[in-house]
Amino acid sequence: MPVVSNTSPILGLAAIRCLHLARQQFERLEIPPSVFGELKTQTDFRGAAEVAQALQAGWIVQETVQDLALVQALALDLDRGESEAIALALQRRNQQVLIDESDGRARARAMGLKPIGALGVLLRAKKLGQINSVRQAMLDLRREIGFYISDELFVLILRQAGEE
Repeated sequence: MPVVSNTSPILGLAAIRCLHLARQQFERLEIPPSVFGELKTQTDFRGAAEVAQALQAGWIVQETVQDLALVQALALDLDRGESEAIALALQRRNQQVLIDESDGRARARAMGLKPIGALGVLLRAKKLGQINSVRQAMLDLRREIGFYISDELFVLILRQAGEE
């Protein structure tokens, strides 16, 4: 099943060489134009080559957002990528949306969507036997790109992964 994604889950997973996990869990990632513009494929960002490869292979696909009024309304509180991702998920009638930021996740939930972030992808991968350690992946996210994971969330994810 395809899922709409915001920027940070893609870049975070790519930075730690785990973007393939999203491909294993979702048929394809659909992204709005602003997210496409934020994918650092022409930079030396760690994971940029992996993102470029996914775009070229066609499993990350740019889609047009139709409801620009909704995007503008959401953009009063969220950044453009989050706003477009939520609007696109609603447009595509996807229940899930890949989004990491807490404000975006809260807004997505309020609009009837089920947000999942990079950590959710990693947790699913652990439960499916696709990775050995969620702990190491979360440490890599922190180290490689400064991905913020509160200590409480870190412990909660470890508990859910059976890595206490």
